[in-house]
Amino acid sequence: MLWSLIKILLFIGVAAALTYGAGMIMETPGEVSLAFAGQEITLSPLGFLVALLVLMLATWIVLRLVGFIMAILRFLTGDQTAISRYFDRNRERRGFEAVTQSMIALAAGEGRKAQAKAQTAEKLLNRPELTRLLNAQTAELNGNTDRALAYYKEMLTDDKTRFVGVQGLLRQKLKEGDTVTALKLAEKAFAIQPQHNPTLDTLFDLQARSADWSGARRTLTAKVRASSMPKDVGKRREAVLSLADARAALADQNEAKAREAAYAANRLSPTFVPAAALAARLHAEAGEARHAARIVKKAWTTQPHPDLAASFAAIAPDETPEARLKRFQPLLALQPDNPETRMVATELSLTAEDFPGARRALGDLAETAPTTRSLALMAAIERGEGAPDSVVRGWLAKALDAPRGEAWVCEKCNTAHGTWTPICETCESFDTLSWTLPPATEEAGSAAAMLPLIVGALQRPDPEPEPEQDTPAAEAETPRKRHPPTQSVDDAEVSDDGDTDDRVTPLHPDSAGTDTAEDTRDEEPKPVRTSEAL
Repeated sequence: MLWSLIKILLFIGVAAALTYGAGMIMETPGEVSLAFAGQEITLSPLGFLVALLVLMLATWIVLRLVGFIMAILRFLTGDQTAISRYFDRNRERRGFEAVTQSMIALAAGEGRKAQAKAQTAEKLLNRPELTRLLNAQTAELNGNTDRALAYYKEMLTDDKTRFVGVQGLLRQKLKEGDTVTALKLAEKAFAIQPQHNPTLDTLFDLQARSADWSGARRTLTAKVRASSMPKDVGKRREAVLSLADARAALADQNEAKAREAAYAANRLSPTFVPAAALAARLHAEAGEARHAARIVKKAWTTQPHPDLAASFAAIAPDETPEARLKRFQPLLALQPDNPETRMVATELSLTAEDFPGARRALGDLAETAPTTRSLALMAAIERGEGAPDSVVRGWLAKALDAPRGEAWVCEKCNTAHGTWTPICETCESFDTLSWTLPPATEEAGSAAAMLPLIVGALQRPDPEPEPEQDTPAAEAETPRKRHPPTQSVDDAEVSDDGDTDDRVTPLHPDSAGTDTAEDTRDEEPKPVRTSEAL
């Protein structure tokens, strides 16, 4: 607002000054005389100013004509571009105007208009580094992949646009799913500009997906040097890459390289469970029991894990169950209240056939945090203490409907993995697996729904058998219907005719008819066999 007021005041001031000057010239008495070649021309002051302006305009026109004549003479003497250069300014102005309109249409998503203006700019301007890029982008917007690739390939011939051309080809190959060619293009782009962050990210992802762990480590080092990644994150990812390299070396039976990479991974991230487990196992195989135990204990203080327990057990594979239970006590004392610690202690006690000790170690874990593993351990304890089969089957039936427990879950797509991998098998993300509970699924609870007869039978105590009648005459006095023999649920499930109502009725005496209850009163019901099915 203030600037507009200032401009208005300046305009009024200039107009007033011009008006005042013109009035003074018109009111000034006298004349201007010009003498040339014996002739004298007399003009008024105002006429003299007008004549001066006309003379300046005529001079400019003469200079332009002289320039045009000189261009024609140069063209006649062999300069083929002399005349075209004479008109270059107008063409350049129109060309840059077309570039501006094309960029505006490109930003607005108007592909056809952007392409038409880009082609006009290409004809008017002699700027291939600008018009090629503009035409390639408009071709991509219109879905013309072949035309875009042609322009990107032309850009490779110019040093100014080589990097942009490689980037364009890289994007096209990634869209096509050609990761092999995309990896080569990413390496070429990295060689041109080593500190370009998007190129570093793309190259790292492609190298990780292709299991080029050595190349990925070099790219990771470049990312840390370029300050595009925090040092602690870079250290963690370097440990992941070292562990992946160690696993690949083990698969190739290169134990020396595997040991070096696994030890490096553990040094970079001592609490990284997969690296600690592998490093401890390799130390144990090399006879370095103390070093292996120290690695496991350090990782166990942060996150108890079954893989760490397995590596700790591998330190002395030939020991007795009682000796192993005693050796594990210092490790278990580091996190005594952790559920994993309690379940490991339970397994060790079960192996040593110390069933009361296993029950004490497990405590109320099966009731407060039931999982498939804890419920299975509880079933094993009941079996070892001589509990009835119905009790054991009850725990196993609960295990069918219980959560699986912690697993390696991808933080991006929530996919659960059986074992740790550096790359998610579903979304192919790098270093996104964490040891946590998988998300609940809609299939939870379906196991118990599929076995209602088993679960219902397990909830009732087994009926006591009726005393057998000694006299066959008594049986002859009471005529009874003859029914098919009672079958177990397993037999009913695999019967060919699919009719299981009569065979499973003895499991539900309350729902049976009067005659059926009297007929089966003196028959001892057979136990339901569920251990094989579960």
